[in-house]
Amino acid sequence: MNPEPSEPPSPRETTVTTTAAVPPEVIPLTPELLISQLLRGGVLLSMSLVTCGMVMTFFRHPDYFSSPDALQRLTSPDSAPHRLPDVFEGVLAVRGQSFVMAGLLVMITVPVLRVALSLGIFRAQKDRTFAAITTSVLALLLLAFLLGGVE
Repeated sequence: MNPEPSEPPSPRETTVTTTAAVPPEVIPLTPELLISQLLRGGVLLSMSLVTCGMVMTFFRHPDYFSSPDALQRLTSPDSAPHRLPDVFEGVLAVRGQSFVMAGLLVMITVPVLRVALSLGIFRAQKDRTFAAITTSVLALLLLAFLLGGVE
């Protein structure tokens, strides 16, 4: 009783077994994750805008590398856009300094957005004490921006 050597099955005879794809485990969005994603995304966006602005500026004006006078003109406070409409116009015109300024504005607004997100989270959790505290902090931040813009 010597069994005959079995040959590998031909491709036609091979049955393909498919397994159902196991969905990845869904991680619930906790308040801490929401806040960390907001902060991480804001910092990455800000860094990207500043980096793009720097690259554009030095790519369009290579004399900044070799001329101290040209670099002094670039870093003087008068050359950067000072008002929000100027920043938006500069971004639309693809000016490097405006991209840098937009990145800095994003970096400034990220903590304010974090406070606003915290307020939404506290309201969703029906935590009146922390919602009231966060509302007052947000109001003070917005008031500081409004008063700081009045020169």
